[in-house]
Amino acid sequence: MLKRIILGICALGVVLGAVTPIAEESIASPAAAAKPAPQTAAEILQRIDDNRLSDGKIAVMSMTIHGRRGDRTISAKSWQRNIQDSFTEYLAPAREKGTKMLKLGDQLWTYAPDTDRTILISGHLLRQSVMGSDLSYEDMMEDPVLANNYNAAISGEEILNGRPAWVLELTAKKDDIAYAKRQLWVDQERFIALKENLYAKSGALLKTLDVNAVMQVDGRWLAKSMLYKDALKKDGDGTSVVIESLEFNDNLPETLFSKASLRK
Repeated sequence: MLKRIILGICALGVVLGAVTPIAEESIASPAAAAKPAPQTAAEILQRIDDNRLSDGKIAVMSMTIHGRRGDRTISAKSWQRNIQDSFTEYLAPAREKGTKMLKLGDQLWTYAPDTDRTILISGHLLRQSVMGSDLSYEDMMEDPVLANNYNAAISGEEILNGRPAWVLELTAKKDDIAYAKRQLWVDQERFIALKENLYAKSGALLKTLDVNAVMQVDGRWLAKSMLYKDALKKDGDGTSVVIESLEFNDNLPETLFSKASLRK
């Protein structure tokens, strides 16, 4: 879900400057026509958005929370349409099975089968952790179109896990964005962010994201395995997210994206 979600979800952390190539796979990936090389940071940012966003997708994912007392894995299936709406159902373990989340624009609801209650997540609740992970509900609610939220500048180039990458510095265009600054390491060939640091307005590091494996689906390069870490958490070793399967589909049923679907 992740917002676009997926926005894609154990894997080893990526080490900046390492020489081991990132694992990759290809799923139904016809050759794509080459596009002109981008000339500016804004063009790179647009290529990232074009690569990962779509009018509809279906994903099955697993999320492993590496806590102080051990690991806990949750699996889920997510449907996303028109970038702004998503529906997620948790499949395992038994304790979480049947829990559902519905995002429609800027509203988010959760449904718990054990209490048979639907709750609107808003206000301070958005800062809470999703299922005890390093991801928050606020992460899910942010507009996924980076170009809408940030101005971009190229601050350098580096080799990240054997891949030439631009280092992009993103600064927020608005005050009400969760992360005032982002630092992205962008694969120069595939236009996918391989590493990301997220900062508060004060400059404090809030979260990190490392991509450990990538996949190509219908000509698009996407993250397959990621490690999220909340820099403010004192315990645990982050949250791994692995995309088990992903399908682009812009013909999803309208009834799925309704509050009634939460209780079905």
